[in-house]
Amino acid sequence: YFCRHGERWELQLKGSGKTPYSRNGDGRAVLRSSVREFLCSEAMHHLGIPTSRAASLVVSDDDVWRDQFYNGNIKKERGAIVLRLAKSWFRIGSLEILAHSGELDLLRRLLDFIIQEHFPSIAMNDSNRYLEFFSTVVSETANLISLWMSVGFAHGVCNTDNFSLLSITIDYGPFGFMDSYDPNFVPNTSDDERRYKIGNQASVGLFNLSKLLQALKPLLDPRQKQLASQILEGYGEHYHSRFTELFKTKLGLLGSNENDNYLIAFLLKVSLLC
Repeated sequence: YFCRHGERWELQLKGSGKTPYSRNGDGRAVLRSSVREFLCSEAMHHLGIPTSRAASLVVSDDDVWRDQFYNGNIKKERGAIVLRLAKSWFRIGSLEILAHSGELDLLRRLLDFIIQEHFPSIAMNDSNRYLEFFSTVVSETANLISLWMSVGFAHGVCNTDNFSLLSITIDYGPFGFMDSYDPNFVPNTSDDERRYKIGNQASVGLFNLSKLLQALKPLLDPRQKQLASQILEGYGEHYHSRFTELFKTKLGLLGSNENDNYLIAFLLKVSLLC
């Protein structure tokens, strides 16, 4: 942990070696990807998009073997370590894995800790606190992906382990920015099925939130489960409203006009044709 101006940040080393969570990986990072994460996370911050930050980058003397283009051509690369920080590194997957393994007591304890530490507007003695938590994550996730789309950012690997419970951009792997509008843009060369193409990001966000709801259901009563499902159904409206707001700002549109959505869609189509 690191405290600054009364705020607490969690520090994390990327590329420092194996941890209990490395599975079959070597826990290393190459200089190429480390520089990209450092630069992009700082760029996203200054674009006003919630994100982890990069504090430092150190080049390692270790050689790291990587298949950069996933074509079987493994090469030796220079290693590096990034010191990155965020208010929290908890992800949807952090809760999903506990629910999946039936560790409900630990799930409740972890969820209470996350709410107490990072969601101060939610009262810990509120019997609906998990419902309020879910509602906040749904709306903030819709906001985050709208912001991604407003700058043409494609995350590349939008699984539940890469989606923050605080709705910030984390885990910069095969990300990319579109040079020109293309809803089929994919920055991940290993994503042959285009699962995480930029045009799918909003839908993938909904899928991940449905997995979060599935993880929370053992802690909800029947009434809360029904309300949570209704909250999830409102995700699309949240996303569309924020997306429209951001693109109207980019176009300098004032007020509200029934033709605004048509104009935005028309201009995106024109840019696609160009």
